[in-house]
Amino acid sequence: MGIADQFKDKAKDLAGQAQDRQRQGQGRDRAKDATQQGRDRAKGAAQRAQDEASERFDR
Repeated sequence: MGIADQFKDKAKDLAGQAQDRQRQGQGRDRAKDATQQGRDRAKGAAQRAQDEASERFDR
């Protein structure tokens, strides 16, 4: 195995590591988005409940 082969193997390893890190970052981004959507939905439901309670009180 020559030095050129060693460099090629190392390059492949590093490329694989870079892809893994990129996938991890994408997974984190998706998790953040899902969390934010959940918070937004909960906030909207709470606001609707508050509006309905206010309407009932006003009657």
